[in-house]
Amino acid sequence: MRITADNRFRKLIVIGDRLLIQPIKGNERTESGLYLPPGVQEKEKVQQGYVIKTGPGYAIPVPVEDEPWKSDEDQVKYVPLQAREGDLAIFLLSGATEVMYEGEKYFIVPQSAILMLEREEDL
Repeated sequence: MRITADNRFRKLIVIGDRLLIQPIKGNERTESGLYLPPGVQEKEKVQQGYVIKTGPGYAIPVPVEDEPWKSDEDQVKYVPLQAREGDLAIFLLSGATEVMYEGEKYFIVPQSAILMLEREEDL
C-alpha cells in the first residue's frame, strides 16, 4: 500500500491517552523585528500544534467474574479523550516525546500535558 496525503496517518495507531501533534513553526522574528536563531522557539517550555491523531482514551478495568455461562471475550472499554483531531493544542514540552515520521517532526503527548485546546466548532 502506498502512503499518500489521504491515508498517510491511517497506519499509525496512537496508544491510550496519547495524542500525535504536528507542531506549528514559530515566528522567525520578535515583535521589535529582531531575527531569532533556529532552535529558540523549540526550547520554549510551552509549544502549540495541531492534533493529527488521538488514542482511544483511558482504559477502564474489566471486573473479574468467574461465571461459567459468561463468554471469555471481554471488550476493553475506554473513557474518551477531550482532544479531537484538528484541534489546536497548547502543551507542555516537558511531557512530550519528539518523533520523526517521514521526515517531519511530531510530538506524542499524553492528555495530562495538554494545557488548552482551541476547536473551530462551537462548544
